[in-house]
Amino acid sequence: MQLFLISATRKKILSITLGTVSLCIYLVLSLVCSLLVFYAGSQYSLDLTRESIKEMYTQVAPVWNQELLIQQNTLSRVQDDALNNLDALATRLSKLQAHVMRLDALGSRLASMADINEIDFDVESIPGLGGPKPINDRSSMKVNDFLSALEALDIKVQDRSEKLAAMESMLIDRTLQDQTVPAGRPTTNGWISSLFGERADPITGKIVFHDGIDYAGKPGSPLLAVASGIITWSGIRYGYGNLIEINHGNGYHTRYAHNKENIVFVGQKVDKGQVIGLMGSTGRSTGTHVHFEVIHNGKAVNPQKYNSLN
Repeated sequence: MQLFLISATRKKILSITLGTVSLCIYLVLSLVCSLLVFYAGSQYSLDLTRESIKEMYTQVAPVWNQELLIQQNTLSRVQDDALNNLDALATRLSKLQAHVMRLDALGSRLASMADINEIDFDVESIPGLGGPKPINDRSSMKVNDFLSALEALDIKVQDRSEKLAAMESMLIDRTLQDQTVPAGRPTTNGWISSLFGERADPITGKIVFHDGIDYAGKPGSPLLAVASGIITWSGIRYGYGNLIEINHGNGYHTRYAHNKENIVFVGQKVDKGQVIGLMGSTGRSTGTHVHFEVIHNGKAVNPQKYNSLN
């Protein structure tokens, strides 16, 4: 192979003749030189890139580290706040549970005092809470545990609410019953002068049935309603003189006869123990007394059995 080398001025021409071996050596040397030049350029570019990255990292790293530290501190505060809030909620939950236990004890005492056995209150739980400070109290209640305890407390409060509502209803019913069922005597100053049942009529002397009890006393002694109710009669009735009749509901009526004066009117609501009239001797009477009757479902019954209810 022959190579011609021409100068820039083209005045000289150099001719070089290469054999096959020389040509191969030349090509290999050219390739090696090219590779060396490429490698050197690559290393130079890589060194420049590394220097740029290192310089950029040197400038940015402090900012990143500072921001990371701020984020870590913020996260730590949030976690501490969350734990503190959860601890506060757990403490509040514990106090609410104590109040429910106290409510149980109160409900149980009320049920016992009112002799209400149909409602079962938890009396085994002790309302008081406390104890020495634990050595290691760093463990906080977990969220799932708190939610479970809160749900259980909600169920317990609902249960106690229903039981107390039932107790209230029963006590109201019992109070109304106590107020509307005749109980006691119509006077506090009189004494029994005639009993319920057959007796000799004080005017004719014949054997008749006496529908009530007579209480003798001083003229003008106060007459008391033996139960709450509505006045259905207040005026003169044949044989009774001045008569007061009270409807107590549930089939009960009471009558107070021979009064000196009635101080209530028809339609008036009266309470148990309220003064409704003054003792006298009007109508078919031989002296100062009150003729007292208890009527249940239209039939006169012995008032004496209601005296023991007072």
